[in-house]
Amino acid sequence: MTAFRTPPYGGRMGNDAQQGTDQGIEIRPIVHEELAAWDRAIARGFMRPHVAPAKEWRELLFEPGRMLAAFDRTDPTADGPRCVATFRSFDTELTVPGGAVLPVDAISAVTVNATHRRRGVLSGMMRHDLTAARERGAAAAILIAAEYNIYGRFGFGPATRSGGQRVDVLRSGGLRAGLPVHEGHRIGFATLDEVRRLGPELHERWRRTQPGAIGRPASWWQLRTGGVELPGFDWKEGFTALHRTADGTVTGLITYTVDEKFDGSYPDCPLNVRDFLALDRRTANALWAFAFSVDWVRHVVVPNLRSDEPLPLLLNEPRAARPHEDDADFLWLRLLDLPAAFAARRYTAPGRVVLDVTDREGWTSGRWALEAAADGTGRITRTEDDADLALGVAELGTLHLGAETATRLADAALVTELAPGAAARTDTLLRTARAPWNPDVF
Repeated sequence: MTAFRTPPYGGRMGNDAQQGTDQGIEIRPIVHEELAAWDRAIARGFMRPHVAPAKEWRELLFEPGRMLAAFDRTDPTADGPRCVATFRSFDTELTVPGGAVLPVDAISAVTVNATHRRRGVLSGMMRHDLTAARERGAAAAILIAAEYNIYGRFGFGPATRSGGQRVDVLRSGGLRAGLPVHEGHRIGFATLDEVRRLGPELHERWRRTQPGAIGRPASWWQLRTGGVELPGFDWKEGFTALHRTADGTVTGLITYTVDEKFDGSYPDCPLNVRDFLALDRRTANALWAFAFSVDWVRHVVVPNLRSDEPLPLLLNEPRAARPHEDDADFLWLRLLDLPAAFAARRYTAPGRVVLDVTDREGWTSGRWALEAAADGTGRITRTEDDADLALGVAELGTLHLGAETATRLADAALVTELAPGAAARTDTLLRTARAPWNPDVF
């Protein structure tokens, strides 16, 4: 087991450190016996009441070397130094444009107690994890940022967006008549056992059609079907309906809850969509029609949806749909291996652009020629040619999946054109037919 102290102030990832290395803080992977202390520290870090030990859930997720903690040796408890920060990562796959998957390091459970901010703790944990991820061969790292201004300095950029919708069912007039659906399809409710059995295979098929999607481990399905309890996680069984084509093939799923709410004697219930998977447009149309047909429902609420999902355009009155209040950036991406990341994805047009990339860690710094061929393949290689576009690795991560345009970033002074039209040429190379989307918190 490796232990290390927090980095000195002014290190490449140490701008949040105010003291030197002799701070009495030790950062290291935890052992199994320290799960209880780690569990309490994560509740403190997220400022949540520790209602009960999450023993079963933490043991399910425990992987030696992948749960980090910071221990303050100057503030001991009965069990030893106090755990004041947490950090967890795990390996998963990220779908990129074209349907290929990248091996990535998924970062979660990042907390630093309020008493230990600005002491380099997060920088130390992040550097340790990203270095190890590169050594394992991860092409990138991903996370979901609770605060916008924290992770850019570590090279992460927002790479997907959630485009949730809140639809007034009565004002919408429901879905337009005649939308294409599978002939002979059927929709039926599923038991929890059926969801556990059929859901993972459906998701595996779906995630390869959606850039930005990641894998769902077995623990994901257990938590969301009541197979394991997480204290403080407000789980309700809800309803899951499966879409089957005429031959019985499962091609879609919708999971939702309905809040019982009445305006006097009139039903005024919101239907809250938790999960929505559709392998094709005909399946999606049928599932949305089903959601809008449920009795008592006045609003269909979808907190997280692909930003270019055409749901409003399916309605008789599109103005009845308005953005959900949680509409925001979602998945953040930190590129670690540029050749692997750019060779994996597909390209919609041929072209070439030279990028001058800055990276505080030096892992991706330098000039890179991004080239795409007419057959949709591409590569990025080091070059001595003059650069067309200057940008940081965080901005390159924002562009990689196609969620943002270089032209917009240039207008915002987040990237710099060094040659006329460079941003537009970059957009031609990296544009995608559909927006990247990740529906899963991790």
